[in-house]
Amino acid sequence: MIGAFGVLLNSCSLKAERTVPQTIDPVQYANPLIGTAGHGHTHPSAMAPLGMVQLGPSQYLRGWDWTSGYNYSDSVILGFSHKHLSGTGIGDLGDILFQPVTGPVQLSKGSPNAPMKGFGSLFSHDNEETEPGYYRVKLDRYDVGAELTATERTGFHQYTFPKSNEAHLLIDLIYGIGWDAPTESHIKILDNRTIVGYRFSKGWASDQRQYFAAVFEKPFVQARLFKSGKKKESNSVKGVRMQAVVDFNKTKANEKIRVKVGLSGVSTENALANLKEEIPHWDFEKTRTSTRQNWTKELSKIQVESKQKDVKDIFYSALYHTMVAPTIDSDVCGEFRGADRKVHKLSKGQSYTLFSLWDTYRALHPLYTVFQPERVSDIVNSMLEQYEHKGLLPVWQLEKNETNTMVGYSAVPVIVDAYLKGFPMDEDKAFEAVKASAMQNRNGLKQMREKGYIPADMVNEAVAKQLEYCISDWAIAQMAKKMGKTKDYEFFAKRAESFVNIYDPSTGFFRGKMADGSWRTPFDPRRSEHRKDDYCEGNGWQYLWLTPQHPYKLIELLGGDEAFAGKLSQLFEQESVITGQGESPDISGLIGQYAHGNEPGHHTSYLFAYAGKPWKTQQLVRKIMATQYRNDHDGYAGNEDCGQMSAWYVLSAMGFYPVNPASGIYVIGSPAVDYAKIELPKGKTFEIFAKNNSSDNIYIQSAKLNGKPLERSYFTHKELVAGGRLELQMGSQPNKLWASQKENRPAETAE
Repeated sequence: MIGAFGVLLNSCSLKAERTVPQTIDPVQYANPLIGTAGHGHTHPSAMAPLGMVQLGPSQYLRGWDWTSGYNYSDSVILGFSHKHLSGTGIGDLGDILFQPVTGPVQLSKGSPNAPMKGFGSLFSHDNEETEPGYYRVKLDRYDVGAELTATERTGFHQYTFPKSNEAHLLIDLIYGIGWDAPTESHIKILDNRTIVGYRFSKGWASDQRQYFAAVFEKPFVQARLFKSGKKKESNSVKGVRMQAVVDFNKTKANEKIRVKVGLSGVSTENALANLKEEIPHWDFEKTRTSTRQNWTKELSKIQVESKQKDVKDIFYSALYHTMVAPTIDSDVCGEFRGADRKVHKLSKGQSYTLFSLWDTYRALHPLYTVFQPERVSDIVNSMLEQYEHKGLLPVWQLEKNETNTMVGYSAVPVIVDAYLKGFPMDEDKAFEAVKASAMQNRNGLKQMREKGYIPADMVNEAVAKQLEYCISDWAIAQMAKKMGKTKDYEFFAKRAESFVNIYDPSTGFFRGKMADGSWRTPFDPRRSEHRKDDYCEGNGWQYLWLTPQHPYKLIELLGGDEAFAGKLSQLFEQESVITGQGESPDISGLIGQYAHGNEPGHHTSYLFAYAGKPWKTQQLVRKIMATQYRNDHDGYAGNEDCGQMSAWYVLSAMGFYPVNPASGIYVIGSPAVDYAKIELPKGKTFEIFAKNNSSDNIYIQSAKLNGKPLERSYFTHKELVAGGRLELQMGSQPNKLWASQKENRPAETAE
């Protein structure tokens, strides 16, 4: 009894030292509108966590900042589409648009300069509301209130009409976002409450197939079908430019018209089955509440508390955005359309698509191994499915189409990280897949094998490609080592260090090296020419640090700890000027030449720990969190990129980050929150206490892990998932001795 009483006292004293969340609902802090202005490219869709349906407003494409289909600065809504990309900066999807209408129905969408000549409507943000799983707005032109919610595969619309003799709903299969355009569409009227069809399209993803089934609560008077603007006297019409006008005619004041729309990548039958399974009733609020509860369940897996203004809002909005992509791609029966465009069926689990891997391998997928472990194997299997059907792992997959966007084979660190952390998979197939991606003869890989580097006069973005390849090759080497494949280990371990072949000691940067062995000249490390230079959405300053698999090798190249730390400090301290013509718009969120608005630099501020100066990391990560994330519509420094920008904040705000995402090592930074609790499987938790934390007290004075002094600036994934407690004593002045000794600096692997 004495021992138990002592534990209880210790527990009580710990609770007295901090403010612990008292059964909060994190949904109240999550704001889907963060990032919808500026360059964030997020979208405020109503959706379930990682849902197939992203039901929300669609606007005109007025420029780059509208590529999600919505920008907060706009005042026109064309209608409500069932598919949206969030945070990518490239326009696609926008499938199956619904627009409630009173009065005559326009079939044209008009233009940005003349929106009222189309079917769009003005709206005011005063009449707009959003939260995870719900969106509401009033369409001023039609005096119709629109409310939207969704389950994983079904969108639920509720429209409040005024008293009218001309009440309609337009179904438009023409409109798409950005590059998207229909190639074939079909609409079929089954009865006076049910319309089914499909929309095939091409865009960023070249072969998109979206089937739908719409069921109305109120029988409609008639539904008129239009092909290229001309009415067709038929109940079933195919074509390219297809629309339907559903006529209700008379509505009473405040009458609600409800419609459920199921989606499927396989068939209209599956779309209807998804709808019936997921929403078998007509209670809109019941569905909204259920989806909200699902969001509460997911977001509650990490509980945080902070005394600082806006921190919880930014944190839970970021955590929400980590659950927007990837998206579920399989139907309730387990069927899905694979990368080979054929229909396949799962015996268990889910299939996923929408992999922005050049972005998300860095932090989103490592975060999933911590707070979404039940999804990791399904996500890995979805990537391996593409390898089975197409011979290569995904690069940037959308709607099970390979877009081949960005550089590297970045599915590799995701799969290897999951393997090394013990997630179930077919390890032989997985190794075969990661090796196949690394042994291609395109994108400079053939030249890299032959010469040890990628010639910049032969391959575009040669420096960026080689550095990304080296990161993935290191991961393959670790997988080979654990599997006892010695020759593969030696081959990929050596190639993972080949970045030394493009390091120029005369300038101190990675540079484009020509086929004859000379350096590309002239050279300016601040120069950028978007997607046409030796880097990728970056410059020499930003790419100098992209060796997270071998930071100590980079320290050696740069002349040791002091020289390395000095040059790293220069990155953040110099003038924020990008030179050259056609600089990349993705170079944003600048602090000196550091660009937080793009992903290749996300680990960079944590590198000071490897040089024995973790206090510099503490200083900079707090500065980045304070300046590059805001509780505002323009709250992201750049493209949110399918959860990566948000995952960086979630991890950093808790106080750690996976510099090398496949290493199982978390480098300690400086937490923005005062307290965090991560729910783990089997009832375990990992808690982080930042004592005496504030916007001024950003420096770690001392640390304890599970009650014992922690002198190292890192901990392992194994230590985290075992459950426990990390205590950080914070102060306003740096403790330059803590974790500065070589033996206390981050290991390169958890082994």
